Parts: sequence; C-alpha cells; structure tokens
Amino acid sequence: MNYSYIIIDDDQENVLKTKAMANSFSELDFVASANNYEEGLNLILEHTPQLVFLEIDPADKTSNLSLSLINELHRYLKVVPKIIVTTNNRDLAFDAIKHEVFDYLIKPILRIDLVKLILKLNKSKVEIEIDSNEPVTFDEKPTFLPQPETVYQSQSLTLCIKSYGDYRYIDAKDICYLHADNNSTDIHLNNGEMITAFKTLKHFEGALTYPFIRIHNSYIVNRNYISRIHSGNSVCYIKNSPVKLPFSKSYKVNIDLIISDFSNGNYLEI
Repeated sequence: MNYSYIIIDDDQENVLKTKAMANSFSELDFVASANNYEEGLNLILEHTPQLVFLEIDPADKTSNLSLSLINELHRYLKVVPKIIVTTNNRDLAFDAIKHEVFDYLIKPILRIDLVKLILKLNKSKVEIEIDSNEPVTFDEKPTFLPQPETVYQSQSLTLCIKSYGDYRYIDAKDICYLHADNNSTDIHLNNGEMITAFKTLKHFEGALTYPFIRIHNSYIVNRNYISRIHSGNSVCYIKNSPVKLPFSKSYKVNIDLIISDFSNGNYLEI
C-alpha cells in the first residue's frame, strides 16, 4: 500500500529532513512541498495527496501555518487528507486531537516514528470481512499511542476461549504465535500446547495489541518470543523451539518495526 504526501513547513531545512527520512520508505510517495499556508492549501487542492505533514507552530509567523488549514480543507474537499502534525511544540497536541489529525510527531522525526505511522495507516484501511456473528465496523479516528513498552506493561490481558460451555483462560503473555486455519485460528503457547479458537486471524489482529504483530496473511507473532530474524529467507525463529514462521513482503514494515524495537534499550550488536 503506497501513500502520496505533501510537506508543509516554514523551515525549508526541516522540509528536506522530513523528505529524506520518508524517502527511505517505499510506501511513501513524495508529491510536493510548501513553506506557507496559501501555497500549501493550493498544492493540496491541486494534487489531493493522501497525507500531509504539517507544521502548526512555525518560527516564521508570516507563513500563517496552523490547524486552521484543516478547517479550510473541509470547505473544498469531501475527503480531507490524513494530517500528520510535525512540530517541536508538545503543547498543541490537545488542539490537534480536537481537529482529528491522524498523528502528532515531535521533531526531529525518527525512523521508528514513520514505521509506526505506516503501521497505523495500513491498519486504518479496514477490509470488509464477512462474519455472520460480528458486525463490521470502521474506525478512521486518530489514535495517539503510547510507546509499545508502556502498552504491554500497563495491561494484563486474559483470553477466554469458549466452546460449548467450556471456558479456557489463557494469559496473552504465554502466547508465542497465532496461525490462521481457514475460519479458525490455532493459538500456540510457550509450553508447546496448541489451542484452536473459532475466530479468524483478522479478529485477533484487532483484539491484540503490542507485542503481537502480524507478519504474514497466516501468522501473528508475539515479538517477545522471537529469537532470530533471517531477512534473506524471510523467516522468524521462535525461542526454545524449532519453529520458523514466514513473513511476507506485504508485512515487511512490521518486521522493520520489530528489528527497530529490539535495538532500543540494552542492546549490543556484534
């Protein structure tokens, strides 16, 4: 999935830095850049990009850059591009949320910021899945996620697998990976046990947060149980087992997220 984008920033050096970072992702297609409100508005109306990287607290106040640009876009466009705020000012986040921006990035923009952005973009492309037991919902609202470590430590999720009066309780932290099997999902635990749930993998993708990451049409893996990633063979190895899970090109950005996450904190690369 590719996304066209425009950068609007009063500082041309910041424009170049954002573009250079975005250029390392094949999913992001640069269209144009602008340094002020009027020029930025005209470029958006002319090219209708999918994304706009927008500075809302400019050093050059004559550029008139602010969240008001979003209100102006609603006057002309039926579908407004997803706005990604890029700024040094953390204090405007609440106003940005009220304007329903898609993301809020603090400069300098890091590679991991764009990895997470692309993951959110891909997830927001909701696929219609026919399931007679569950309604299809669409959610394009912005989500400002805390760091992955915070998400995992702040919750202790228990899964209940129900089958004809049998209630099986599983701690999410004990799940190594999930494997799609037609309309059911095989849940593989760290003790070697496998439990089948009669829900699709898509259902679990929506229910499970970090450290569960989809790496293939048929697999979701718990990042905490990965011992090795072989890019050449496109496989992930599971700790203390001979299991190798394939990852597909369409989920390569998720693998990049895992690799980047491993390199944070106490880490020695030899």
